[in-house]
Amino acid sequence: MSTRLLKQGLALWILGLIAATVTLLLGFAWAPSIDNETMNAPAAQRIFYWHVPSAWASMLAFTALFIGSLAWFWKRSEWGWRLHVSAAEAGVLFGLMAVTSGPIWGQAEWGVAWDWTDIRINTFGLLTALSAYLVVARRSQPDGDDARDTFSAVGLFGFALVPLTYMATRWWERRHPGPVVGPGGGGLEPEMATTMWIGVFSFMLLLTGLMLIEWFMVSTEQRIARIQNNMDGGE
Repeated sequence: MSTRLLKQGLALWILGLIAATVTLLLGFAWAPSIDNETMNAPAAQRIFYWHVPSAWASMLAFTALFIGSLAWFWKRSEWGWRLHVSAAEAGVLFGLMAVTSGPIWGQAEWGVAWDWTDIRINTFGLLTALSAYLVVARRSQPDGDDARDTFSAVGLFGFALVPLTYMATRWWERRHPGPVVGPGGGGLEPEMATTMWIGVFSFMLLLTGLMLIEWFMVSTEQRIARIQNNMDGGE
């Protein structure tokens, strides 16, 4: 079962990389550019097709982190802990993709890479930092119920930033653009929308593949720990 998870995860990850490459090519070569009168740096807008899907993938990872944290904290569920770990790892990766691509756009368009007064930008940065803390702290401490309780509590607390981040541009729009799809969205031209949704699909594949791989790794670590404990108990 675990080996099958690994194979499925690797297959989805490879498919996601291929689809993400197609997204980049379409974003640079096919999707139309924004009118020069609308934006200061219309060429920089093309990073949108990487930035937005990676941000969405990270938000889904943060949501999965909350579910896993809740399942462990409430039910002591092993699958909940595995989901917590997998989602934290994914949150770091996709969060970093978003917070590194966004400043490239921001520097070209606004003249500043990071606006410390913008709620959306800063709460998203905090979410990514929280995931990074969970990943680093877990790897630096021995596994145990007390450590899991602490990390799950952090995951539960941090989830409060998810709805705040999602609604920030609707409540306090400053530099970060408002929504372009969904409720309150301004809409996109067909070619731009197609490219963006291909990007979203590719990042969903990447997210699912990565979490399956991480799930396999956590399961393997737990099996090795059980074997080690049995050997130590038998001595």
